[in-house]
Amino acid sequence: MDSAVSTSAGAPDALISPAAERNSAAILDVLRAHLPARGRVLEIAAGSGQHAVAFAAALPGLDWTPSDPSPQARASIEAWRTHKGVANLRPARAVDMLDDASWPSEPLNAIVCINMIHISPWTAAEGLMKLAGRSLMRPGGLLYLYGPYREAGVPLAPSNAAFDDSLKARDPAWGLRDRGEVETLARSHGLALTLRRAMPANNLSLIFRRV
Repeated sequence: MDSAVSTSAGAPDALISPAAERNSAAILDVLRAHLPARGRVLEIAAGSGQHAVAFAAALPGLDWTPSDPSPQARASIEAWRTHKGVANLRPARAVDMLDDASWPSEPLNAIVCINMIHISPWTAAEGLMKLAGRSLMRPGGLLYLYGPYREAGVPLAPSNAAFDDSLKARDPAWGLRDRGEVETLARSHGLALTLRRAMPANNLSLIFRRV
């Protein structure tokens, strides 16, 4: 979860992530263009919950379920959900990519995962792709990823290089992932990359679809 601070009075358990505030509108533009008009969406590693309330409010035809393994994050999500009163936003679930017993069993139209796979061990990315391969509906079930990546033949932006170093200093299992390796992992679970879009601050939006 991105670094966050408590909100003002009215939703004392709700956290504010500056990164979520900055990137929400740009991500929503991509989601609005590619998510189905109706269906079930599971958000993985929903963090503060700011994305969940913003996206569910903007996309009222979707049944949006945020999730996070952190009790603090789930409390923040619930605070935002209660404060904003978004009808199609469900209570947060304790879904952990390292524990498949926590994964939902129902089929999904889409999975959204923002800024997780570089702030977690590679096994979390493996779990995410396994869940997507198992749960996304055919045809066209969609996995959306957002964050910074390494790409073959593309120089790493200095800000991303510094961020990568800081992540590895916190945990050697963390760090920016190679986009080609992520694609290979996705293909092994029946998912094909259908969109790569450059985003502000040297991030990427990646969309994979069930094949």
